[in-house]
Amino acid sequence: MSTYKDFLDEKAKIDALVEKGYVISKVTEHLDGTDVAFEKNEDLKEILQIRHADARKYFSSIILKQQSMINN
Repeated sequence: MSTYKDFLDEKAKIDALVEKGYVISKVTEHLDGTDVAFEKNEDLKEILQIRHADARKYFSSIILKQQSMINN
């Protein structure tokens, strides 16, 4: 699988959860990539393992957007 395709797949998974109303609640870095925890409410939680550097940059921008929405 190509690197760009890997990024697109990870980005699509992130976008799908955000579109469903999930927010990023926790980020855990490890040697195999990053685990990103999403929550919609206490009962609805998802964890994605993100390996591609561009996808990590992408979810970082989503965290910044979510924080700016909270602060406004």
